[in-house]
Amino acid sequence: MTGEFKLRGRVAARLGDNIDTDVIYPGRFLNITDREKTAEHLFELAYPEIRSRIRPGDFLVAGKNFGCGSSREQATAAIKYAGVGAVIAASFARIFFRNSINLGLPAVVSPEAAAALQEGDEVEVDLTGGVITRLATGEKFTAAPLDPRAAELLAAGGLVPFLKRKYGG
Repeated sequence: MTGEFKLRGRVAARLGDNIDTDVIYPGRFLNITDREKTAEHLFELAYPEIRSRIRPGDFLVAGKNFGCGSSREQATAAIKYAGVGAVIAASFARIFFRNSINLGLPAVVSPEAAAALQEGDEVEVDLTGGVITRLATGEKFTAAPLDPRAAELLAAGGLVPFLKRKYGG
């Protein structure tokens, strides 16, 4: 993939540091196999009010080590199928970051934006350029630019849709 890959959205919620996968998607719901139904239990035990605030394409903003803990894909799926357009965080647990790319959920690393953005802010994220812009003020924050291969997976909707397009099926 070449060129720009930009997303626009509203910050639906801010979360702190070390939000683990059990907070994102509680283990008691791991028996649910329909990925789209995982959204019904997003943040169920810790922050259930967040689900009602998310509109399609909204962003979540978090602190350090977002997605730590268990490597369960359901945490990423719950966020994606709740309609979240991207997660912006100071840092991500490595396996959560990879699961996000594979499932087609942009994970954007920006300590600067994670500290500054507030609920309700409208932002534009340039995934390949590594820039996040608060639209109301024009303020720009540096983000880690996404590797072109990761951007290609995201543009396809994740690893499985990418492979289906590439190899047929």
